[in-house]
Amino acid sequence: MSLTGTPFFLTSVTLLIVAFVLPLALWGRIAGPPLARGLGRLLMLLFAQVTALTVVFVLVNNANNLYDTWGDLLGTGSHVEAARDLGPDGMGGQQIKNEPKQLQQFRPADDPRVGPGVQMTELKGRISGVLGEVYVWLPPQYNDPAYRNKKFPVVELLPGYPGSAKSWLGSLHVAEQLQPLMQRGQVKPAILVAPRTNILPGADTGCVNIPGKVNADSWLTVDVRKMILDNFRAGNKADSWALAGYSAGAHCAAKLALAHPDRYRAAVAMSGYNDPALERDSLAGKDPKLRVESNPMHILQSANAAGKPPRTALYVSGAAGDGYQAGIGLRQLAKYPTTVDVQQISSGAGGHTTVVWRHQVPQIFHWLGMKLRA
Repeated sequence: MSLTGTPFFLTSVTLLIVAFVLPLALWGRIAGPPLARGLGRLLMLLFAQVTALTVVFVLVNNANNLYDTWGDLLGTGSHVEAARDLGPDGMGGQQIKNEPKQLQQFRPADDPRVGPGVQMTELKGRISGVLGEVYVWLPPQYNDPAYRNKKFPVVELLPGYPGSAKSWLGSLHVAEQLQPLMQRGQVKPAILVAPRTNILPGADTGCVNIPGKVNADSWLTVDVRKMILDNFRAGNKADSWALAGYSAGAHCAAKLALAHPDRYRAAVAMSGYNDPALERDSLAGKDPKLRVESNPMHILQSANAAGKPPRTALYVSGAAGDGYQAGIGLRQLAKYPTTVDVQQISSGAGGHTTVVWRHQVPQIFHWLGMKLRA
């Protein structure tokens, strides 16, 4: 039974009802010695507690898309088939232009909560060795005959940790919010791509490559990117690509955009951080070398020192103590052509929650529309 499906939710609610009815019906009818009666009553109370907690967990998980499968929840599912050393460029000595096309079979998303028009595929990353699902939403103009020869910009959507690839679509309602805005011309049309980021059991990859363990950077910036170019009318230049993330996904978005200005023009980081060690399960944060190298401030400082400030635009939002200072630090380091726009969110806006990030969707996509071109 699927962790996020309606059958599991209904089963949980049914068991909760049973758990509350049982004591009312059987409390005084349990026969036997006092010890047996006491044990029976204790088991009924424990059953009620467990079922109540299960229903709460299901409601929270479904609302926030934290865990997608039982393997994600129990820490038993790995999506890494291989993790060879791909070198500093994440390509392993290969040229992406020389790789054959990777045409995929797409099907309608298997979860109605992501909304209509979302399709998905299982992608096997040829470079990264990662296997995972990728959700794609096409703008309303994509199938309009007037746009049949037009390519579209792309935004990769990254959730927090733990987080499902469906989070932006199911919890932030990004497609539902953007469709009418794109139809009215208030937001530039773009292809939305939501790839799996929870690819190792019980760990946040920090979107880094670690030989022998995981190539999360190459999964997102090489394999997913190439698959979209091979299957959709997407712009292939950096000016057509951006990343957007919240929480741990915000860290990844800023890090990847600054590290790969040849692949991405812009990034949005909501309620993120610069130091990966702030996420206790981060693989990058636990490695002293990677902790420094994957810090967006270090990436920006190193590029500046080499006389090559990246042509990257960042939009960083957050409350005091929850992303705002991270944005200020990056803005202080930015040198042309790097730009950093920082938006402070009120500490009373709702905390570190999907409600806060959901409300920012129209604003951040309006900003992205000014930075991206097909």
